[in-house]
Amino acid sequence: MSLQSLFRAVAVSAVLTTPASALAAPCGTGSFEAWLNDFKTEAATKGISQTAIAVGLGGVTLDRSVLLRDHSQRVFSQSFEEFSGRMVPPRLGRGANMLKQYGSVLSRIEKDYGVPGEVLVAIWGLETDYGANLGKFSTLRSLATLAYDCRRTEMFRAELLDALRIVERGDLAPSEMRGAWAGELGQTQFMPSSYIKYAIDFDGNGRRDLLRSAPDVLASTANYLAGHGWQRGKDWEPGSANFAVIQQWNKSEVYSKTIAHFASQLSRAP
Repeated sequence: MSLQSLFRAVAVSAVLTTPASALAAPCGTGSFEAWLNDFKTEAATKGISQTAIAVGLGGVTLDRSVLLRDHSQRVFSQSFEEFSGRMVPPRLGRGANMLKQYGSVLSRIEKDYGVPGEVLVAIWGLETDYGANLGKFSTLRSLATLAYDCRRTEMFRAELLDALRIVERGDLAPSEMRGAWAGELGQTQFMPSSYIKYAIDFDGNGRRDLLRSAPDVLASTANYLAGHGWQRGKDWEPGSANFAVIQQWNKSEVYSKTIAHFASQLSRAP
């Protein structure tokens, strides 16, 4: 499970204009295969190509391990002191090195989006250990499973449609789309809806690749924060306007405070 899965109350802005009952089988009823066939029809009515539907959903099966994880989530109970003390110190040295290694890229990003490199590197380190732990779950299979389930079917159906749009525009192939069990993708763990809205091709290779391209990852994360109101040149301490933006990244106060603390530590690193 990614840290975002554990903490984030995902807010999906995409709303299907056609009632689900008009196109898709009711959640959790009948076979998964019948539900998926109805979903494919729905995806086509949303303008997604038959090619993207076929390559994205061909052979997809229900993943019961995803349902087990979703149904057994526990309330996070660590304090800020406990969580930050566990998460920040082992990542601080490498984070300082990442600030140096990607210094020129981060400077360009801050110029374009106004978000300091320390904040981006802190998020990067906390989410996936700078890309080392992306997750191994098939994104499309996880999202289809969660959309079929009845707990949050509308939210995950919208995310599954956006995952197909990622395939359709050529950013990632379905086989590449592996991440956390709840569908987050990439080195800073974007849900597909955020990937579609905020992912940036910052390295100029024609693809928005949040799995392998550090420049794309960092710029896309900055674009997300800027899109939620980041104020250029202002601090990010708790109580500030920029801290409120960090809380849009992750609703948990403990997690948001840990991002802010980590970023402040990085800003003082030699």
